[in-house]
Amino acid sequence: MTFRRKIEHLLLSEVALPGQYIGGELGSVVKPKDSVRGRFCFAFPDVYTIGMSNYGLQLLYSLMNHRCDWACERVFTPYPDMEQALRKHDLPLYSLETFSPLTEFDVLGFSLQYEMSYTNVLTMLDLGGVPLHVSERSMRDPLVIAGGPSAVNPEPMSDFIDLFIIGDGEESLPAVCDFWLEMKQTFTKQDSATYFDRRSALLETARRFPFVVVPQFYSVRYDSHGRALKPKPNESGVPEVVRPAVVREIEAFEPPILRIVPLVECVQDRVAIEIMRGCPGRCKFCVSTVQKRPIRVRSPESIVRIALESCLATGSDEVSLLSLSTSDYPKFEELIEQLRKVLTPLHVSISVPSLRVNHQLSDVMQQLTTERTSGLTLAPEAALDEMRRRIGKPITNENLLNGCETAFSNGFNRVKMYFLCGLPEETNNDIDGIIDLSLEIGRLGKRIRGRTPIITANVSNFVPKPHSFWERLGMQSQGYFLNAHARLVNRIRRTGISLKYHTLETSLLEALICRSDRRFGRVIERAWRLGARLDAWTDYFRGDCWEQAIAEEKINIHQIIHETIPDNSELPWEHIRF
Repeated sequence: MTFRRKIEHLLLSEVALPGQYIGGELGSVVKPKDSVRGRFCFAFPDVYTIGMSNYGLQLLYSLMNHRCDWACERVFTPYPDMEQALRKHDLPLYSLETFSPLTEFDVLGFSLQYEMSYTNVLTMLDLGGVPLHVSERSMRDPLVIAGGPSAVNPEPMSDFIDLFIIGDGEESLPAVCDFWLEMKQTFTKQDSATYFDRRSALLETARRFPFVVVPQFYSVRYDSHGRALKPKPNESGVPEVVRPAVVREIEAFEPPILRIVPLVECVQDRVAIEIMRGCPGRCKFCVSTVQKRPIRVRSPESIVRIALESCLATGSDEVSLLSLSTSDYPKFEELIEQLRKVLTPLHVSISVPSLRVNHQLSDVMQQLTTERTSGLTLAPEAALDEMRRRIGKPITNENLLNGCETAFSNGFNRVKMYFLCGLPEETNNDIDGIIDLSLEIGRLGKRIRGRTPIITANVSNFVPKPHSFWERLGMQSQGYFLNAHARLVNRIRRTGISLKYHTLETSLLEALICRSDRRFGRVIERAWRLGARLDAWTDYFRGDCWEQAIAEEKINIHQIIHETIPDNSELPWEHIRF
């Protein structure tokens, strides 16, 4: 019986939502194994319904498969029922395109979108038969690489990832993959493919690319307080400072016209087009504005063509315009006008998920219609003008209210706003302001529409991320957040406003992971071995596993999360600079 037949017969009757494990979607690419020079598996460390909504996956999958000498396939984190079934029947995790075990690929690439996915990486490596630790692999094993937003502090995952690609992936990923095939030819002998051969190949890779971090070639030191210092190269030719790969022209890399159309309902099922990379803002809390510099734009003509051809190819009825701040696109009004002209006859709607709240918001809302969606999503971050000035977000409530007024007049009846809690110098007035502002917008909507609109306030707990302006600041204490959350809940009662806030336990863990150093890899592995799985999912999160792992490894939580790092101290992620 073939491997695929085993999967179909033995597993799919035992798991929920089997459509996410069988491949064969419209737009997927299957290449015979012997028809290509190299094989790359894109590993998304979350479930299928999340990973298939990721723009980067669709883009890089198409880019690699457009090459005749490479095949790109996909693998996602299985749900626990699928993991248990694979282990029960002693079957490895496999790619969706050819049902190949992960050990058969030349390169296995993880997209690290958020820190709470790190235990999923270990699950996938272990299920796929790939040695968990860098030190256990030889040249016969796949090269395990990682990129994405969370790769900017590679230290916590250094035990498990061979190399990290920092920055844009369109040019850097193919270059690294090609070079690795050269290294395999150079260092793999018929009678020898040892760890030492692999180390030599990785060293040559580290020397070759200025945007690559190979952690084993950086030594970690600690100060008298136990803080990790800036990692230093321990081999000649390895860059002391790693700079990100930057794609100068995003026009050169178009999203696929025929994207992969999922077999099951996903978080987002629409044509996504990146219209601009980078953000003109300088918000002190945001790391994305730092990572994505400089600003690069796609032409309106290119966007309209891609949107039209993609909708015709896939049958999609929604186009989403992606960027960190879509309304800052230089030719926004022209773009919307052209898109409407070609998409309206096809009954295709246009969604703009990232609107900047500024003096132009009211004008922007004039360009948008509700079509099938009647919701407006905004990110004021803080509720009071003074706090916004402090965090580097130069907008006012007058801007916000004017934009909402126009939106309500144009048929919108739902407003979702994103706020941060725990910002530096925050007061009770800032907390209360979240509810006050939400109520004011609700009253505005009722006056215009005759009935109260649906207002949702989403409150996130502020985490000072590496490479942001406030990377040295400590996070507010657990008690502070508990009091702030209680204050919000008390104020929201009987108002009709919907309040959502992030679970404090996961926010604190996210801060601990992203601000940690190489020692934290032991905690990640210990928590995983204790049963931590799908940590970003409330239904699966096991805080007890993490608590036990942290205690056993004697991690100084207060120092990592809550203490401000002195200006004269080095940082464990300081060998990477944007």
